[in-house]
Amino acid sequence: MKSARRQAREVALQALYAWQLSGGDPLVEARDLEGFDKFAESLVAGVRDRVGELQGLIVPHLDRDLAKLSPVERSILYIGALELSAHPETPFKVVLNEAIELGKSFGGTEGYRFVNGVLEKIAARLRPDEVGRARNPA
Repeated sequence: MKSARRQAREVALQALYAWQLSGGDPLVEARDLEGFDKFAESLVAGVRDRVGELQGLIVPHLDRDLAKLSPVERSILYIGALELSAHPETPFKVVLNEAIELGKSFGGTEGYRFVNGVLEKIAARLRPDEVGRARNPA
């Protein structure tokens, strides 16, 4: 059974995917999805409101233009970058693992590996102490 947070991330992914394809307000899309809750709302609104900032975190770590990524990969990267930057209460390893699971469930065959690599670099930049402790436990 999926956790409430996993379900919220799936709702956010679906709403952000639709937003990229059709425009409009992704919160309107999200509210109609099963599993919509406060956490899903915070993810969707956070990405919508901070998309430029999130792109600034993501783009330096890409090997191609952001527009060339699939809407699923872009959405997962937005969610992961938002959680890394705005939700310090969520351990970076949880953010990465959740992004990998979203990628495996909704993305292309190897897309989850790409997403993981980008988010690892963002985590190292935004949370150097936490990442350092994980890589070199005392």
